[in-house]
Amino acid sequence: MSIWNRLKNHAGAQFLDVIEWMEDDRNTLVWRFPVFGQAIQDGGRLVVREGQAAIFQAEGQISDVFGPGTYELSTRTKAITGFFETIKYGLNYPYKGDVFFMSTRQFTDQKWGTPNPIMLRDQEFGAVRIRAFGVYAYRINDPAKFLRELVGNTGLFETKEINGQLKRKLVSGFADTVGEANKSVLDLAAHYMDIGDTMRDRLSGWFESNYGIKLTDFVIENISLPPNVEKMLDKRTSMGIIGDMGAYSQFQAANAIETAAAQPGGGGNPMLQAGMGLAMGNVMGQQMMHAQQGRGAQFNPQHGMSGGTPPPPPQAQPRYHYNGPSGAAQLTAQEVAQKVAQNRTAQHHLWMNGWPGWKPWSQVQEVAALVPPAAPPPPPASSVFHYSGPGGQAQLSAQQVAQRVAQNPSAQHMVWKEGFSGWQDARTVAEITAASSPAGGGPPPPPM
Repeated sequence: MSIWNRLKNHAGAQFLDVIEWMEDDRNTLVWRFPVFGQAIQDGGRLVVREGQAAIFQAEGQISDVFGPGTYELSTRTKAITGFFETIKYGLNYPYKGDVFFMSTRQFTDQKWGTPNPIMLRDQEFGAVRIRAFGVYAYRINDPAKFLRELVGNTGLFETKEINGQLKRKLVSGFADTVGEANKSVLDLAAHYMDIGDTMRDRLSGWFESNYGIKLTDFVIENISLPPNVEKMLDKRTSMGIIGDMGAYSQFQAANAIETAAAQPGGGGNPMLQAGMGLAMGNVMGQQMMHAQQGRGAQFNPQHGMSGGTPPPPPQAQPRYHYNGPSGAAQLTAQEVAQKVAQNRTAQHHLWMNGWPGWKPWSQVQEVAALVPPAAPPPPPASSVFHYSGPGGQAQLSAQQVAQRVAQNPSAQHMVWKEGFSGWQDARTVAEITAASSPAGGGPPPPPM
């Protein structure tokens, strides 16, 4: 007897022509089709709509997953055959196969938030605590894994049964992401979208590998500070808007005096008049002090105002367009003179607005007057001769050779230096003869 004939002969079997899921709410993730006590008609149909998946489970094991479409249910369908081969007859409840429908659309507008404040090290305020909330979206992209890891044999599985676990993972990832962003709390509002995209990319892989879920969106709606910190921040903002606290205090004091004077009986109260006069005096004194200090004077309670208008600042020195060994620059006359003194052999040219062209530094009087005079060149080095005479051999200058000749005129004094063809008598070398001439010139000695 075939499986279908045995199924038809089974008492109490109800035949199903179409297996489908007509979703009636927006929060159901998984719904098990009620095949218990029923049979599937040979040649029936399985209808899986867009945004759905169907899973056939036989003897507790998944036999196949069906995506959107219409499928014929017969013994010729491999997955269906494997499904019905597990049916055991002779029992009151013979069916051991299950059909699960699963919603694969996006589940949007899922709320998340930080149940407790998150501690951060802020660049500007130091250690701070923040809270945050927003929404996220996800979809089932691996129905078989989702069924194995989370659903099991549950006949109805809704978003509330998994959202708690997802939120805890999201809050943990959010704390890590914000801490690693290293942004001041005042700058976080400009990075909500960037942080949200980072969170989506960071956790989507983990959800897929562990739950078969894809995180499709993560939105940060608000990041806030504790109420007492927000109040202090509001005060700081107000102070920044006020600007000059002294002027604001004077303005407030003047308003208080005007308000007190307008009160009934305010003008006739001696104590009130004294207080108003004292407050007005303080305001006027402060105004005079600021006014005089602005002109360089100082207010002394014992002696009144002292000092006077300070001298104007010194006039700025004109700057020349300079071009020299170190490149182009805008320099004062003193700075140009220093560069000239450091390198006199180089070219130093100057130009100012209104000049027809560039000038050498020596033609600019303001600069030339500041350049110190050049040091005289060192005297030329005297020639050195190789000397041979009564005192032996040595290397001597022309003056030294002349001195030895003068000390011992009857002796033989021979000299040589580079360029000579050989040793020569010192008395015949013009340079030595010139060195032996009397100081101040004069006629040569008479011939012997």
